[in-house]
Amino acid sequence: MGCVAAKCGSHGPLPRITQFSSTMKPEALSPSRRSFLQSLGCGFGTMALGGLWAKEAMGNQVAMHHPAKAKAVIQIFCPGGISQVDTWDYKPELAKRNGTPFDPDGKLQFFASKPGNCQGSYWKFRRHGACGRWMSDLFPRLATCVDDMAFIHSMRSKSALHGPAMFMMNSGFILPGFPTMGAWVTYGLGSEAENLPAFVVLPDPRGLPPGGVLNWGPGFLPAKQQGTTMEAGAGKAPLADLFPPQDFKGRTGDTQLLGLLNKRHANKRPTNSELEARIKAYEMAAKLQLSAPEATDITGETNATRKLFQLEDEDIGPFGRQCLLARRLVERGVRFVQIFCGAENTTAKKVRPNWDSHENVPRDHGYWGRVLDGGASALLKDLKSHGLLDETLVICTTEFGRQPAAQGDRALGRDHNAGAFTAWLAGGGTKGGISYGTTDELGWKAAEDPTYSYDFHATALHLLGIDHKRLTYYNNGIERRITDDHGHIIHELIA
Repeated sequence: MGCVAAKCGSHGPLPRITQFSSTMKPEALSPSRRSFLQSLGCGFGTMALGGLWAKEAMGNQVAMHHPAKAKAVIQIFCPGGISQVDTWDYKPELAKRNGTPFDPDGKLQFFASKPGNCQGSYWKFRRHGACGRWMSDLFPRLATCVDDMAFIHSMRSKSALHGPAMFMMNSGFILPGFPTMGAWVTYGLGSEAENLPAFVVLPDPRGLPPGGVLNWGPGFLPAKQQGTTMEAGAGKAPLADLFPPQDFKGRTGDTQLLGLLNKRHANKRPTNSELEARIKAYEMAAKLQLSAPEATDITGETNATRKLFQLEDEDIGPFGRQCLLARRLVERGVRFVQIFCGAENTTAKKVRPNWDSHENVPRDHGYWGRVLDGGASALLKDLKSHGLLDETLVICTTEFGRQPAAQGDRALGRDHNAGAFTAWLAGGGTKGGISYGTTDELGWKAAEDPTYSYDFHATALHLLGIDHKRLTYYNNGIERRITDDHGHIIHELIA
């Protein structure tokens, strides 16, 4: 089995039979993998034993590098690029220069355009909470939660392309194929949920985000670390093809033959983790037939809760349901839940399907701001009322920001900006009501404490009790980690 490195000192969902260093080659793992796969021939007896192992593991305290402040993560990802100067990052100087040339000499080139005139925020900023933090009027509900939120205003990316920038914020690399944050976290800590996946993804009902499933992929980690997508739409099955067809039930001979073929296949490919992951998926599917419908059934939630998440609102309701399901999942022991507020980038009709506001910021951000404001604020308040916010790290990010000037002659649009954007965290041991890092006076570039995904991930892992330098995996001759050779913990954000 794909065990956690001994130097990480953590246990996954099953008790560890053999501990090993992460510097060991994958070939060294083959005996335990073969013996496990061979035991599949025992049929239901093996499944029962696996269930006992899982229950035993649930009773073991997960070993960590240091005491953890958070037990679970809910990540809200807003694809498309949120404009920091219209949302979280107050820039009065930009408002003063509104309508003046951003680049009088004409020497600059934005991602897809020449800079137009300076464009101040399309929404007013006001102080909120006991902390007095500035926040745009785009988020009236989140403004009531500001004392629980910690902002990083100096985020930067290494790419202004949606796909690579999303990969960087999710995996630490602009290239696809690297393990994502959810995969790393569940690889290091396992799960507290016996009958639910450790890593669950709730895509936007409109479709997958830029880069698709690679945003929650396992990369070179064991394939079982990939995220499991669930459908959050009302009246829809949480997982596709969860139940077998009627004519398949009772055909035990088919399953015995499948076990034999699996064993033969595995013996020829001892270092390939994909078959093991598929077998695990089948075993989990059997459990999910009972657990998934219960976890996603919100009929037992109070009317007050349904109203809080605005489930009946045509626009906010789908995202509100995603956020409500996220609370229900972490409440049941799921380690990492990833929510997407926006889908793949396509041409705008009435509104763009994500935050990529090249043509019309008031239209697109006006729509998505209302969606994020309603769902995220409800999530924070709901977690708090259930006593879960202190142990659940909520993070909200996008892949990059937008320019403080109009996009060329598109008076209402803003171009991509990899030089500055804002992310925020709440709960899970963070210090609420504060900001870290700054941008320049116009919100164009990170000025003080430039922060990359490496620092963001290092801080999140630290809150989960993990030293990012010690959570590694040997791949192609290199000890890989999510922070690559970079990253520092932002202690200013930690309570």
